[in-house]
Amino acid sequence: MSDFRLLAVGPESADARAVAILAHGRGGSPEDMAQLASVLDCPDVRFLLPGAPGHTWYPQSFMAPFAANEPWLGLSLANHAALIDSVIAGGVPAERIVLGGFSQGACLTAETLVRAPRRYGAALILTGGVIGPPGTAWPAAPALAGTPVYLSGSEIDPHVPPARARETARVLEANGALVELKVFADRPHVVTREEIGKARSYLRAVVEA
Repeated sequence: MSDFRLLAVGPESADARAVAILAHGRGGSPEDMAQLASVLDCPDVRFLLPGAPGHTWYPQSFMAPFAANEPWLGLSLANHAALIDSVIAGGVPAERIVLGGFSQGACLTAETLVRAPRRYGAALILTGGVIGPPGTAWPAAPALAGTPVYLSGSEIDPHVPPARARETARVLEANGALVELKVFADRPHVVTREEIGKARSYLRAVVEA
C-alpha cells in the first residue's frame, strides 16, 4: 500500500484563524478538495487535504461488515487521527479545527468524530454517515461537547441511504454534537451551492469566534 498524501493550501497555521481538514470521496483526490476550498472562499483558513492510497479510504461500502474494509479503514482512521493530533501539537486548539469531507471522506469524518471525540470548531459531513453495518452500536458519550455539525444527504442518494444520515445525526447528538441535518428530496450525489454556503458559514463562525 502506498503512502497517504497531504496537500496544504492557504495561510500557514501560525497565521490562520482556523484549520480545516477536508477528506475527498472515493476516486477523488486532495486536488478535488482544493477546488472546494477555493470555492469556500475563507482566506483566513488553512486547509489540510489528505489523500488516500489508490484514491479510496476503504474498498467496500461504508455499511459493509467492518472486516470487509480492513486493514484499509483502520489505517485511514489512524492517519486522520494522527493528522488532527499533529495540528493540535503545532499549537492550534481543537476548537479551531474543522473536520469535513464529501461522500467517503464524509463517512471518514463522521467516524472520526465518534472515535476521536473532542470539542472541535465544527464538522462538515457532506453526504456521509458513521461507518458500520446495520445494527452497529456506536459510542454515546458527551465528548463532542457542543461541536456544531452540518450533515447533509439525499432521499435518492445511491451511496448513503437517508436512514443512515438520520441515524448519524442521532449518534452525533448522543455524543454531544449540535447537528444541523439537511436531507434533500432529489439531489444527486454532488455538493450543491446551498451546501457550500452552509459550509462557508460554519467555517466563518470558527474564524470569528
